[in-house]
Amino acid sequence: MIKMPKDVELLDRKIAELKAKEASLRHESKSDSDKTRASRIGLRICADLLSAVIVGAALGYVLDSWFGTKPWCLIVFLIFGGAAGILNVYRLAKAEENKK
Repeated sequence: MIKMPKDVELLDRKIAELKAKEASLRHESKSDSDKTRASRIGLRICADLLSAVIVGAALGYVLDSWFGTKPWCLIVFLIFGGAAGILNVYRLAKAEENKK
């Protein structure tokens, strides 16, 4: 067997200690990262739904004022905006599911 010098043995021991310390720190911070990731996803879901509905309503309102069909375009594009928001949330959920 080849005998390792003392310096290399000390270095190996120090590396093993640091790896163990890093693993314990990573385990402690994992719960925080899961919470922040979940809150980020929740915020994105809210933003996707809300922005799609607002854009649909605004587009419907503008088209109603141009064509003089007061509630109809607003109602139709509000429904389209809601459907687009739900589709965006579905795509986000599928992408997150595929990541895991």
